[in-house]
Amino acid sequence: MFRLKRSRKVSHEPRLPEGVRIYAFGDIHGCVDLLHNSFAVIDEDLGRNPVDRAVEVFLGDYIDRGPQSSQTLDLLIERSRMRETICLKGNHEAYFLNVLRDPSKIGDWRQFGGLPTLMSYGINPPLNPTAAERTDLISTLLELMPPSHLQFLRGLKPSFTCGDFYFVHAGVRPGIPLREQQETDLLWIRDEFLESKENFGKFVVHGHTPVEAPDIRHNRINIDTGAYATGNLTLLSIQGSSMLPMPLSAGKSLSGTTP
Repeated sequence: MFRLKRSRKVSHEPRLPEGVRIYAFGDIHGCVDLLHNSFAVIDEDLGRNPVDRAVEVFLGDYIDRGPQSSQTLDLLIERSRMRETICLKGNHEAYFLNVLRDPSKIGDWRQFGGLPTLMSYGINPPLNPTAAERTDLISTLLELMPPSHLQFLRGLKPSFTCGDFYFVHAGVRPGIPLREQQETDLLWIRDEFLESKENFGKFVVHGHTPVEAPDIRHNRINIDTGAYATGNLTLLSIQGSSMLPMPLSAGKSLSGTTP
């Protein structure tokens, strides 16, 4: 049985409101099979351990690097119709929207892991597209993308707060109140945040910087376990002040056995 358990002690014992359970997801990066498996874990957990309000929080970076970005967006959109979901913006979604507005950025986007995203929409771009070919690629992409995908990407939130927890893609800038944080930092920050030992005002749940295993600190937890490279997508379950991070592989069931 998938049970919540108390994590290592953290300062200030951050808590969710009574009757709320949150399932938070690390960076997905086009790994739709891992996302499917995570949903099965949640559905089984809720069947065995019902709760008044279950919220699924996705920390961004749904696209690029992995093989099935388009299919991942389809699944997230479908899930949002059935469950309460909060989908946050990652730096990859932000950059993708920039590429759609400015095709000259395609070269940098490819270095950023964008080629698998193009291929997930059935596009096979040339190795070194000319300026005209870059414009044509984006025009073709916009024709092939379902309108629901653009609507989803444009509607992503920069952060989400519930109880004593603050959910964000990359992190926050130390010394700046949460309500005054700049979106650029929320999507891109690394060292200044990761090295900070200060109390941010809330306990921060984030991804963006891959780690071998979920990294719990006194002021934050990083749940990006590099799904596209490792085959492990971390699902974090939070209820009350208890946190249970679970790296899930495509063949891992709720009991941890292979079906």
